[in-house]
Amino acid sequence: MQLHISPSLRHITVMTGKGVKEFIKVKVGSRKLSYKTLFYSLLLFTFLMRFAYVLSSVDTIDDHTRCSTIGCLGKKLSPSVLRGRNLQSASAVPQVIYQILEDPYSQDEIVGGPDIPQTLEEFVTSMKGSNRPDAKTFAIKLKNMISLLEQRTRTAKIQEYLYRHVASSSIPKNLHCLALRLAHEHATNAAARLQLPVPELVPTLVNNSYFHFVLASDNILAASVVATSLVYNSLRPEIVVIHIITDRKTYSPMQAWFSLHRLAPAVIEVKALHHFDWFAKGKVPVLEAMEKDQKARAQFRGGSSAIVANNIEKPHVIAAKLQAMSPKYNSLMNHVRIYLPQMFPSLNKVVFLDDDLVVQSDLSPLWEIDMNGKVNGAVETCKGGDKFVMSKRFKSYLNFSHPLISNNFDPNECAWAYGMNIFDLEAWRKTNLSENYHYWLEENLKSDLSLWQLGTLPPGLIAFHGHVHVIDPFWHMLGLGYQENTSAADVERAAVIHFNGRAKPWLDIAFPQLKKLWTKYVNFSDKFIKSCHITAS
Repeated sequence: MQLHISPSLRHITVMTGKGVKEFIKVKVGSRKLSYKTLFYSLLLFTFLMRFAYVLSSVDTIDDHTRCSTIGCLGKKLSPSVLRGRNLQSASAVPQVIYQILEDPYSQDEIVGGPDIPQTLEEFVTSMKGSNRPDAKTFAIKLKNMISLLEQRTRTAKIQEYLYRHVASSSIPKNLHCLALRLAHEHATNAAARLQLPVPELVPTLVNNSYFHFVLASDNILAASVVATSLVYNSLRPEIVVIHIITDRKTYSPMQAWFSLHRLAPAVIEVKALHHFDWFAKGKVPVLEAMEKDQKARAQFRGGSSAIVANNIEKPHVIAAKLQAMSPKYNSLMNHVRIYLPQMFPSLNKVVFLDDDLVVQSDLSPLWEIDMNGKVNGAVETCKGGDKFVMSKRFKSYLNFSHPLISNNFDPNECAWAYGMNIFDLEAWRKTNLSENYHYWLEENLKSDLSLWQLGTLPPGLIAFHGHVHVIDPFWHMLGLGYQENTSAADVERAAVIHFNGRAKPWLDIAFPQLKKLWTKYVNFSDKFIKSCHITAS
């Protein structure tokens, strides 16, 4: 019997005997199986075997399980893989590391010692020096190192905020020198005691066809920069009137400065608070509230030391509280805006300016803005590219855990800024805004200062609630005293730039690239400036 297999493997022929033509022909199949197909099949099989070997080897090296090649292959090719689910592999983070890192960690447990790496280089060296450390040891050492460095970073950041608070709260020696020299000049030089303005220009102080600006300050150099930049950039300075309000101790040097440094053709008026009859003779609720506020603050808050000692709050929250502790926020100069209708009974509209800003454009178009019956024209602070400065809402200032606040206001309502505000005094006199302001100051004192963060903006947000007309952000750019990453193009486009924050431009802690925007309006050749060693750097 003979067996013949066709080359295509499609037929098998069996011959039963010699010379006999009988045979059996068997049809194997209709699918053609070529040598080429067989070659590729063997090649694929070889690849799969190599793949199975690699998977089992990696799994063994990873030291999670020790299994045979077949067992590891079965693990890797389980149904869950076929369903597209990701199982733990050699590149995945072991679960024990997540457990260690997510475990709550007390600040008291973080103690620096020789066992905790101080740098990344020390950490890598300690891991290499260990005899095959497991994942748990790796996670514990990593967590200890990161926690220790995080604690040290937080401490250093808070110390920086405290030092900046001290620097911004004190009076620089050169500014104190300037005030003393001008006070001496006021006492010895008749030219430094001239009436401001001169008698023939007094009628302009109540003339509503002029542009009236109000500046409240006890900082002579800062007030000079605001007034100089305002007049210099005005297209019609001859109809600009600047009303400078100061306190009793600063009045003489302030009058001396502006008597000797005229900003003609603009009209300058310098008055102290005690020159106003309503202030000198009447009852001033803000003064009473400030006295109570200072006593309560000393009794319940403990000052800056208590704020810095807080180990729970984030550094930026502590920074905000330290800034609110600044003497500026406890100064009457920061509250006088609430008395504008009484201070200027004959005026219809004024623009109120803080002393830490610079005017870069003509502000006369502000008088053309239709306020739609609102009292306060201000820039909103919840919209803009700067997420640190322009992200403020009512919840950023008011305590919405207190029912008196949560029942009356929306936490997500957009806040607005003091610094450069248009006040329609005619519309103001038709409201009870000032009384409402005093009411909320009293409620805050009764509530142990728990209604809002320290400062004067929170009661302003409440008092002017529903009476604010939003103006274009072009008119008022904020944040130059907070951070230095403000783009030069944005600064140059703004009509008013505001150095709100600790880094005031007259301090050594000012940001150098921003400070020059302020110093350009200081005449460093002036004899008083030179004698007090006030420089641009």
